Amino acid sequence: MVLGRPCCGMTFSELMVQASDQTRSPTGLRPFRLLGEEAEMAPILAGEGVLRRVFAGAAEQTFEAELGIADPPLVEYLVELLLRFLRQEAIYRVRDTSGHRLTQVVDMVEEAEHRAARTRREIYRHVGDFTLFFSGLFPEHLPKLQAPDRKDHLLNYCQQGKRSYLIAASYAEDDESREQAPILRHLSEEFELCSEGLRRIRREIDLLPKLDSQSSAWN
Repeated sequence: MVLGRPCCGMTFSELMVQASDQTRSPTGLRPFRLLGEEAEMAPILAGEGVLRRVFAGAAEQTFEAELGIADPPLVEYLVELLLRFLRQEAIYRVRDTSGHRLTQVVDMVEEAEHRAARTRREIYRHVGDFTLFFSGLFPEHLPKLQAPDRKDHLLNYCQQGKRSYLIAASYAEDDESREQAPILRHLSEEFELCSEGLRRIRREIDLLPKLDSQSSAWN
């Protein structure tokens, strides 16, 4: 099923979904909790610059050296996606008109169809990012995201992600964000390859030597 009309020294699991009893980090950032359940994103302790270098190095090695994708804007977009989605509020940023946070792709797409073109574009771009993030980095969470009692149960994340990026690209071509259109189209065309690249990035980061507690990005 596909929705939407056309137009650093820790394993990645430790970095992004390690279980934690903390409710707030020393920096004031809340840890990530997947859909309010037990999987949490560890609090950010180090500067974003350290993580940017780690993610950028892994992305360049994966996409350019291993997969043969010499597309710096695409690689940069994916690095920014990883950095943005370190925070729960970025992963679940779409809200309905009443201010309720939407946690299911079906609801995000439905909300997009009731919004003006500019907001619709951003929601569809987010749906592409959301489906790529979980399909590539955390496929083990898909059974929870698509449990039988959830609206996303029959949703094809790959096809929905490809379609959402394509729709976002079509809207971007008509406004001031037109420079994003080629990247969004490429993400749509190469969704599966980008998903595989994110899986490899996770594996590469998992192999990095441990950092000491003073330089660790997460605790």
